[in-house]
Amino acid sequence: MGEAVELTRDGRAATIRLGRDHGNAINIDLVDGLLDACDEIQADDGVHGVMLAASGRLFCPGLDLQELVELDRPEMDHFLERFNAMVLRLYTMRPPVVAALHGHAVAGGCVLALTADWRLLREGALVGLSEVRVGVPFPFGVATILRESVPRARLEEVALFGRNYTNQEAVGAGLVHELHPREGFEARCRERLETLMSRDSNAIAVTKRYLRESTVARIRAVGRSLDGEFLDAWFRPETRARVASLVAELREKS
Repeated sequence: MGEAVELTRDGRAATIRLGRDHGNAINIDLVDGLLDACDEIQADDGVHGVMLAASGRLFCPGLDLQELVELDRPEMDHFLERFNAMVLRLYTMRPPVVAALHGHAVAGGCVLALTADWRLLREGALVGLSEVRVGVPFPFGVATILRESVPRARLEEVALFGRNYTNQEAVGAGLVHELHPREGFEARCRERLETLMSRDSNAIAVTKRYLRESTVARIRAVGRSLDGEFLDAWFRPETRARVASLVAELREKS
């Protein structure tokens, strides 16, 4: 899994922990690490629950723009293929998954959280989907998962305005299920995972598959046919200018 992702076991529970530089921003190493972790968990019937967590100040700020802005179209196409595969692999994980959002989880970080069955947010942390502000659409799979994850009445607000939410606003928007203070936060997340693991594992796995089956079928039916639309948007001059501006800001802060 490399240094970007750590997979640990504690009894029947596994923890997938993001742990790369740049605040856990998503690059190909982190994507590949998550894919490897998912494969290892799926092959181990002894894992009855998974916590998706992170080290550092942030949970995940989204794509690593400083790296991805340097990619040409074929390279970005390869990254997008792997990213979409990673999102679907997390979403179809057999055991229940609890996302422990101890810090900001925005853009692609929020996408990672949405793949989980239950999401907990630490007070003061931000969560939201800001892609439209940069000028790129959601990949089809992400949009499909989002549609199944937030209340219908809040869908357009969450998807189209590019807002970040915190505290009870994040709960009300349906991006997270629970809000907890900093003190003892990860222990609360583990309590929720223990509750899920106390149920019959086969019943949980089958029910989870039934709940997500139509969403997964839609994503797989489309496959890669719409990836070109994302790439067209990513390489538009206007989008490149916005990304370059964001990268310059990031480099000034580092």
